[in-house]
Amino acid sequence: MKIVSSRLTRTLVAPALLAAALLAAAPAAMAQPAPIGVRGTVTAVAGDSLKVRTRTGQEIDVSLTKDTAVRAVTLAKVDEIKAGSYIGSAAVPQADGSLKALEVHVFPPSMRGSGEGHRAWDLGKNSSMTNGTVGNVVVSNGRTITVKYPDGEKRIVIPDDVPIVNLEPGDRSLLAPGVHVVLFASKAADGALSARFISAGKHGVVPPM
Repeated sequence: MKIVSSRLTRTLVAPALLAAALLAAAPAAMAQPAPIGVRGTVTAVAGDSLKVRTRTGQEIDVSLTKDTAVRAVTLAKVDEIKAGSYIGSAAVPQADGSLKALEVHVFPPSMRGSGEGHRAWDLGKNSSMTNGTVGNVVVSNGRTITVKYPDGEKRIVIPDDVPIVNLEPGDRSLLAPGVHVVLFASKAADGALSARFISAGKHGVVPPM
């Protein structure tokens, strides 16, 4: 399988720790070269091959391996986020030092600790990703949460219109034409992509991360 061009590669490559912020990876996988992030819609599935149309309209081929992890993305509500929840949030900085959430995803207990920390992200200008445990929760003009991780904490404001989703255990049956996905793939020397992790929208959900 071939990636279409170097221009497409530049479009798809995300910051070095993109995959770690969403899904757990074994230490050996974490030591591999930074994965390529792809956001788009599945257009075809054939055996271990996946075809995805990216959000820019380009078609790419991605292979699935026995180690490819698939997670379901379902809708959640802001009041499901409580002290002690383990969450991730892409956000942008505000003048008062807090972060304004662009999206929030809630991890299941089995994924607690996934990608813990704060790092750059590619969802918008100056955006970041913060994964950690929710501390204080304050309801006022939306909801403000404190997210703690080993090296510090961030105060994140969640506007009313921000998408909030759950990440749930899934399998390949979620991968079908029309399904929205966010995936992270390894790139071989010949340009072929093989998926490490896939977050697949369930019941029409578009993964917002």
